[in-house]
Amino acid sequence: MKRNIMLLSLSQAALITGTSTLLASSAIVGLALAGHKSLATMPLALLFLAQMVTTIPASLYMARVGRRLGFMTSALFGLTGAAVATGGVIKADFSIFCLGTTLIGMFNGFGQYYRFTAAEVAPEDYRSRAISYVLAGGVIAAFAGPNLANWSRHLLSTEFAGSYACLIGLYLLAFGFASILQIPKPAVVSRSPGGRALSVIARQPAYLAAVTSAMVGYGVMNFIMIATPLAMHGYAHAFSDTAFVIQWHILGMFIPSFFTGHLIRRFGTANIMLAGILLLGMCVLINFAGTSVTHFWSALVLLGLGWNFLFVGATTLLTGTYSPDEKAKAQALNDFIVFGTVTITSFSSGAVQHALGWQTLNMAVIPFLVLVGIANLWLRSKSPEKVSNK
Repeated sequence: MKRNIMLLSLSQAALITGTSTLLASSAIVGLALAGHKSLATMPLALLFLAQMVTTIPASLYMARVGRRLGFMTSALFGLTGAAVATGGVIKADFSIFCLGTTLIGMFNGFGQYYRFTAAEVAPEDYRSRAISYVLAGGVIAAFAGPNLANWSRHLLSTEFAGSYACLIGLYLLAFGFASILQIPKPAVVSRSPGGRALSVIARQPAYLAAVTSAMVGYGVMNFIMIATPLAMHGYAHAFSDTAFVIQWHILGMFIPSFFTGHLIRRFGTANIMLAGILLLGMCVLINFAGTSVTHFWSALVLLGLGWNFLFVGATTLLTGTYSPDEKAKAQALNDFIVFGTVTITSFSSGAVQHALGWQTLNMAVIPFLVLVGIANLWLRSKSPEKVSNK
């Protein structure tokens, strides 16, 4: 069990390292290849769109063939995408580069199930910690991704081609990790279309609260995170300061994963999720208070911490709302909604920042934080047993 969780954590590290490499460089590459500022973030937006679209077929595919083969298949998408993106940069072809990032997004769509897989291979009393340990793989990515993009940008004759060529090796590692996972193939009951109707599953108070919490937590985090470099540039901060803030934000997202599971066991899922909402609210308050590097740094650290508490808590809560033969469709709907929200915020964040400004952007997330707070309080009143310590 622990070996599987370690392999899943390393796979998660590979996924986030690749994504953070793209976050650091794809807009610059897109601007150079497309020649128009409005298209610069298109490759990254397509990555998130492909990730969203892939979540449902990925879940259904793995319900039939198993997690091991599913993750091996996804690594092939990543390998192909990295190779295509490298070729697009070398050929200076924007459409080829976009195709490469789209294929990498398909790899990411499968990779969102690393955390669910950890919950499935762990005993019930270890479930929240298993999810946390897998997400802790992001700590490696906080250092590896931006540094990989910077170190390898001149590795080949065309700038940044080396960065994407290095991702080929990264996804080869992901393929290797998946190939040695020891996870039983799904039982007949897991592959069958049995169980309750999806509409029945989705109407459960715990399921509604879990999906709403994950959707808002991820959406608010992504909305503010993507706009932060633009805001810092607008307030005349150096790019080195921006890189410093983003790196600490990623650390804030994933370092708590070493102990979030323990906190959930001690204080209960709902209490940790409510703490996450409060941390996100504190982030917004700090952004209202000032625009110095210290303000951006402290706000983005709290943004990462709040995301971690809310997302790990929501994932833990969700795993208790379905039976084995309902797993595929319940997880697929959750991730489609969550990463659909991530896609929308990816497209809209820069536009809102440009048109309305930093203060208005932060004000826009407050109603959603209130909504998810109400959802969690409602859950506690409707189904207190679902949010007890686990």
